[in-house]
Amino acid sequence: MTTAVKQRPWIDQYPPEIPKTLDYDNKTLHTYLAEGAAEEPDKVLLTFMGKKMTFKEVYEAAAAFAAGLQELGVKKGDRVAIILANTPQSVISYYGSMMAGAVVVQTNPLYVERELEHQMVDAGAEVMICLDLVYPRVQAVRQKTNLRHVIVTKIKDYLPFPKNMVYPFIQLKNTGKHVKIEYDASTHAFLDFIKTTRQLEEADVDPEKDLALLQYTGGTTGAAKGVMLTHKNLVANTTQCIRWMYNMDHGQEVLLCALPFFHVYGMTVGMNFSVMDRSKMVILPKFDTKQVLKAIQQEKVSIFPGAPTMYIGLLHDPDIHKYDLSSIDVCISGSAPLPLEVQQQFEKVTGGKLSEGFGLTEASPVTHFNLMWGRRPSGSIGLPWPDTDVMILSAETDEEAVPGEVGELLIRGPQVMQGYWNRPEDTAQTIQNGWLYTGDMGYMDEEGFFYIVDRKKDMIIAGGFNIYPREIEEVLFEHEGIKEAVAVGIPDPYRGETVKAFVVPHEEGGLTEKELDAFCRTRLAAYKVPKHWEFRGELPKTMVGKVLRRALQEEEKASN
Repeated sequence: MTTAVKQRPWIDQYPPEIPKTLDYDNKTLHTYLAEGAAEEPDKVLLTFMGKKMTFKEVYEAAAAFAAGLQELGVKKGDRVAIILANTPQSVISYYGSMMAGAVVVQTNPLYVERELEHQMVDAGAEVMICLDLVYPRVQAVRQKTNLRHVIVTKIKDYLPFPKNMVYPFIQLKNTGKHVKIEYDASTHAFLDFIKTTRQLEEADVDPEKDLALLQYTGGTTGAAKGVMLTHKNLVANTTQCIRWMYNMDHGQEVLLCALPFFHVYGMTVGMNFSVMDRSKMVILPKFDTKQVLKAIQQEKVSIFPGAPTMYIGLLHDPDIHKYDLSSIDVCISGSAPLPLEVQQQFEKVTGGKLSEGFGLTEASPVTHFNLMWGRRPSGSIGLPWPDTDVMILSAETDEEAVPGEVGELLIRGPQVMQGYWNRPEDTAQTIQNGWLYTGDMGYMDEEGFFYIVDRKKDMIIAGGFNIYPREIEEVLFEHEGIKEAVAVGIPDPYRGETVKAFVVPHEEGGLTEKELDAFCRTRLAAYKVPKHWEFRGELPKTMVGKVLRRALQEEEKASN
C-alpha cells in the first residue's frame, strides 16, 4: 500500500459526525422494504402525481410481483429486465424481482431496437416489465432474445381518480400513439399479474456474493457493458450516502426523484436511499421544470438529487421566483461537472446547499462527495467516502502521484463492482490488484480534496500538449452569454487533434466566434483555446443530463 493511501489525508477533513469507517448490514436490499412495512406499515413511502402508497402497500405489491415471477419459473440468479420511467411500478418491480432472487437489469425506456436487443441478449434476460409505449419496440426484438415473458404496465395504472381516466387521452394527444396490446400466456397485464394467489417462496440470497443488479454503463465512451453489483455493494453505497448526510432528520426527509431510477445514480440516491432511510420519495416520470417547481412547493421537498442540467433548467425557468423553494436543505449534484456559477445561483434561490459529488456505475455509483455543511473548495469533487481508498496513478511514472500531480483515479471500497458481465478481459483490465481503474484523470491536493480534470479517453492531445476539455468548459461557463458548452477533440492534419467548442448561447445571435476567442485567450494558454466553434440550440445528452461527447465527435467524423 502506498503512502497517501496509508495516510488517508481526507479523513482529517471529516466532521466529528462522520465516522472514519462504517458498519454495514449483512442484508439483502429488499429486506429494508420488508422491515419498513413491518415496523411502520402506514408510513407513506412514495407519492406519484397525487397517488400515495405506504410501506405496506409497496411491500405487498412487490411480494405479489415476486410470487408472480416465481410462478413463471423465475429462479435465483435469473435476469429480469425493467424498462420503465419513474413510477410506482418501477419501485415495485425492482424490489419484487430481488425478492424472487432474480437479478435486476435496468434498461433505458428511450433505447431504440438495436440497443434493446444488445442489452437483452447480453444479459440473457428471460422476463421483462415495460411500459405500453415501449412494447412495440420490445416486440420487434423479442424473437432475437431469450425473453419468454413480457409484463406490460401503463402510467395510468397507479394514477388516482380521475387522472387515471383522463391520462390515456393526454398520452394520445402528446405522443399520437395508442398502443394496442394482445395479452396471452406470455404477455401479461401488470395489475392482473400481481393478483396471483401463489405464496412467495423466500429466495436464499447471500448479500455479499449474489448479484442484485446488472447495471449497464451509459455508453458515452463505447459499447455499454453490464456492471455486476451485489446486494452488499448497493447496501454499502446507500449506507455511505445516508451517513454522509449527517445533519438530516432521518426518516422524515422528502426526496425529489426526478433522476431516472434506471440510472444507477437515481437508483441509489433516490429510490434506495428513501427505502433504507424510511423517507418519502416524490416520484416524477420525467424532468419538467414546471412539474419540479410545483412538486417542491406542494410536497415540501427537502432533498433534491439532480444533475447540473436540471439545476440550470430550473434557474432559467422564468417563473422560478413564483414558487416557494425554501423547504430544500440539500441538493446532491452528480453525473457531470457542476459549474460554480450554477451552484451559487441555486443556493441563493433556494437557501439550501448544493454540493457536487463523483461516482461511476462500477462503484454503485458514489465514491466522493463534498461536505454539505463544511468547506467546499471550488471545483473539487470532494472527499472519498468512509472505507473508500483512492489513489492517483501518475501517467509519467506509473506510480502514486504526489499531491497536485495529475494522474488516473483508482478506487477500492465496499461499493466497487464484482466485474463486467461475461467480459473477463475487460474486468481484468479495469480491476487490478483490488483497484478499480476509473479512466478519469484528476489530482488530490495537500488536504485530501480531489479534483477531476477529465476522462482519460476525453483528453485531447494537440501538438504534443495534453488538453483537458473540462478546463476549457469551466472558462466558457464564466461567460455570461453562454448557457451550455462542451469541448471535444477533432482530427487535425497538423496538430493531430485540435479543440472544437459547441456552445448553446442564452440568446440566438448574441455571441460571435471572435468574441469567445478573445474571452478564452485571456484565461487559457493559446494551445488550449478552441480553434473551431459551433453554436447550437441544444446539446445531445443522456437521460441524466450528461453530454454525449462521443455523439458530437461522431458527427464531426461523418461530416468530414
